[in-house]
Amino acid sequence: MRAQNPKRQRGVAIISALLVVSLAAILVSGMLWRQQVQIRRIENQRLLAQAQWISRSALDWTRLILRSEADTSPTVTYLGGVWGVPIAKTKLSDFLGQIGEVRAQQGASTYLSGSIEDAQAKFNLRNLVSTPTPGVLTINVAQIQAFQRLLTMLGINGSLAKTVALQMRAGLARSATRFQTQTGASATMATGANNEATTLAAIAQGGGTGGGNFTDDPGLKDADSNAPVAPLQMITVDSLLDVPGFSPEAVAKLRPFVTVLPTTTAVNMNTAPAEVIAAVVPGMNLSQAQAFVARRETVFFHDVGNVQLALTGAGVKTVTIDPNEMDVTTKYFVIRGSVEHERAQLERTTLVYRDPTTHTTRIVYTRDAL
Repeated sequence: MRAQNPKRQRGVAIISALLVVSLAAILVSGMLWRQQVQIRRIENQRLLAQAQWISRSALDWTRLILRSEADTSPTVTYLGGVWGVPIAKTKLSDFLGQIGEVRAQQGASTYLSGSIEDAQAKFNLRNLVSTPTPGVLTINVAQIQAFQRLLTMLGINGSLAKTVALQMRAGLARSATRFQTQTGASATMATGANNEATTLAAIAQGGGTGGGNFTDDPGLKDADSNAPVAPLQMITVDSLLDVPGFSPEAVAKLRPFVTVLPTTTAVNMNTAPAEVIAAVVPGMNLSQAQAFVARRETVFFHDVGNVQLALTGAGVKTVTIDPNEMDVTTKYFVIRGSVEHERAQLERTTLVYRDPTTHTTRIVYTRDAL
């Protein structure tokens, strides 16, 4: 029995040593794993930061294109311009290779793609509310009619246009933009308006300004105008989901034809699709708008007078074109860019304002895709 005790003790010591070594190995491996995760996280942050700077450089390059385009043709924006050509997925090295071979190798694993869209080719929901004097928000009846026509054309309840206008006004009521003066919507009733315009004007009597296009009650009671809780300001098309009556399917239908810009704007007749043109031109149907767009593909419009002639050629009765509602140039552009930098991927949407006087560009907002 005494002879066997030392052997047992040696066995217990060996097992204890193995346990200690195993525990140490587990602790060290955990520390190494956490260190590897931290290193990976830092690398991802570095790659994302580099992708953001690449996207910023591409945005500056795009703004330069917009400015040079305005210097070439300052009064006309059309689809055949350089700005309208999208950039397919291209290696950054293809751009840097013109500078030097060393820099070209640095961009071998980076890809760029993007496009520029005319924001004024869509119907601007901001036009539903006008500011004839600073601080006063009024509903534009003519723009409600246009929006109603667009909704009906897309198979959506046209009466929702009034609800959207009231929602827009309620959101702007506590915004600093309510002090902006009217810049893009007409302040007088366009000649040749149809019977629907007359009906809405009659409904608006007593709430409008001078019996014109603007009214505080376009046939829908705004009982919550003095409520302590105001709706959020509409800044994107997705804000329509907050308006009662709109479904995700309806918003998806509207997305190609509707936008929300910071100020009231005119529709660019050189770039707008047939659906938007048929909505903003009173008495024009979709087939006539498609004929108008087909004619536009041959030659773009140099001024509003060319637009008038093309509308007449498309079969539209004589209608007075207000340059505040329809124009041939653009001030707002949407820039969509995508950057793939090794593991980092970045998709960014930027709204850019181009000053028609100085041709300089300013960034209104930048949003990254989630």
